[in-house]
Amino acid sequence: MTNYETYHHDVLVIGSGGAGLRAAIEASAAGVSVAVVCRSLLGKAHTVMAEGGVAAALGNVDDRDNWKVHFTDTLRGGQYLNNERMAELHAKESPDRVRELEAWGAVFDRTDDGRILQRNFGGHKYPRLAHVGDRTGLEMIRTLQDYTIHLGVDIYQEFTIVNLLKEGDKVVGAFGYDREKGLFKVFHAKAVIIATGGMGRIYKISSNSWDCTGSGISLAYHAGAELIDMEFVQFHPTGMVWPPSVRGLLITEGVRGEGGVLRNNAGRRFMFDDVPESYRAQTSTNEEEGWRYTQGDKNAKRPPELLTRDHVARCIMREIREGRGSPHGGVYLDIAWIKEKIPNATEHIRRKLPSMYHQFKELAGVDITKEAMEVGPTTHYIMGGVKVDADSQMTSTPGLFAAGECAAGLHGANRLGGNSLSDLLVFGKRAGEYAAAYARNTPAGKINEREVQEIATAALAPFERESSAAGENPFQIQYQLQDRMQELVGIVRTGKELEEALKHIGELKEKIIRVACSGNRGYNPGWHTALELTHMITVAEAIARAALQRKESRGGHYREDFPEKSDAFGKVNINIKKDDKGEMTVTQVTKPKMRDDLQQIVNEMK
Repeated sequence: MTNYETYHHDVLVIGSGGAGLRAAIEASAAGVSVAVVCRSLLGKAHTVMAEGGVAAALGNVDDRDNWKVHFTDTLRGGQYLNNERMAELHAKESPDRVRELEAWGAVFDRTDDGRILQRNFGGHKYPRLAHVGDRTGLEMIRTLQDYTIHLGVDIYQEFTIVNLLKEGDKVVGAFGYDREKGLFKVFHAKAVIIATGGMGRIYKISSNSWDCTGSGISLAYHAGAELIDMEFVQFHPTGMVWPPSVRGLLITEGVRGEGGVLRNNAGRRFMFDDVPESYRAQTSTNEEEGWRYTQGDKNAKRPPELLTRDHVARCIMREIREGRGSPHGGVYLDIAWIKEKIPNATEHIRRKLPSMYHQFKELAGVDITKEAMEVGPTTHYIMGGVKVDADSQMTSTPGLFAAGECAAGLHGANRLGGNSLSDLLVFGKRAGEYAAAYARNTPAGKINEREVQEIATAALAPFERESSAAGENPFQIQYQLQDRMQELVGIVRTGKELEEALKHIGELKEKIIRVACSGNRGYNPGWHTALELTHMITVAEAIARAALQRKESRGGHYREDFPEKSDAFGKVNINIKKDDKGEMTVTQVTKPKMRDDLQQIVNEMK
């Protein structure tokens, strides 16, 4: 029998990013016992990499902004596949969540009269992103973790959850281990909140942290929860392309919000070549008007560099594919050109974009106040994830909640920049509130000892295969998965390539049965990767199957063999669930009709 240590809490939060911490704060405030499990150290969550700002219709820079405009922008950006109730709640509640964060100690940049400053971002009609230079996510995490600690929430650092534990159809706990010693841990909980972030690390080129493997999405799926919209992966238009050691590292959209422009190797601003019909009335056709927009001219139209991320990423790929790219396989992002427009531009850039200045200076030897940056698309975000109830964030599995990037519905086919941070705040709060209420009204469940022992035995199996000649190297499997996903399930997809990807994924599923590792359980990266592979391959399969099912191009999903939008697919979401035989099933689910009052808002805003 394998030994393990047990912990008892009313609410268990898996993940210590913005959504997880905000959920923990709300649940703790409701008077229940709360624990947060994080696989890295507190404060190291991927939320710190969100740089540009948090979207909220405060109206501090442009008083024409309000929740209805934000709501409509979110639906338009998501190609109307969003959960409209989630978009409504998000637009209405994000201003209060930002003000709340400020009251807890977040130090935002300010307007001349002392209000929270807001900047332009892609897809947003008005300046809407409250920010702290280009380090907004870092400030958010700093504020939330301080508040969480002072509430007395239990924090388990460098712990990894391997499986959720169930009694009947409901979740009653989780099984994991501490990464330092490799000792097993069992958490008893009346409610569990998944807040584990994204899955960018299943791709070769990604802006995501090492721990963004889609584990939370996979945990929920294997516990019986439904997934939705998994085909919609966002490739951020601007990641670093040189040097190779930092390829994919994020370059904030704030660079373009402050006036940065995209050029090809001929020095031409190619974004003017392709403006979607739905955005043409709001988009400038000349450089001067676009510049005035970034400087706060309410009568000017936005520059085409601030169109939605999916569109900008495809335009960049077009330039690269047609031979108009930069020497290292990207295009140029130029903020230095604003020296023609404003005095003291060098200091202005360094003050507004301090992290970007430091990042390029130290990592690429490029001074962005003097030279253009080389940029290219990088896997950044998944709009899909665990299907949740809009109000409560509960999944289709009782006792299991989800919030943040791992939860789906708000963003539809494409996420607007800045909506991720307000998503964390709005729905992290709601997940914590409703999970606490569920825990108060639900008796503690009983964990099955036999199930725990089976999970522990499976977790230790890679060590048993160490001496076997047939043992598979976990790192090689991970690299193979990343290569295939990048090549076959990337920005541009075809049915033939997706079928080939699924074939490769099936072969890798066979390989992980034989995965082996050596050494002991303490700080063993090979073992950690071996246990992570099931999650990575589960999520990769879900993305590929959903992408094969959606025979159209929409938002973050582009099918070269079906390049146009389809009216039929515009009315359905792709749902994924594990059936009774353990197989992944894919179904098309018709979206409910939008509420009449919300439809009226959309019609008015058009």
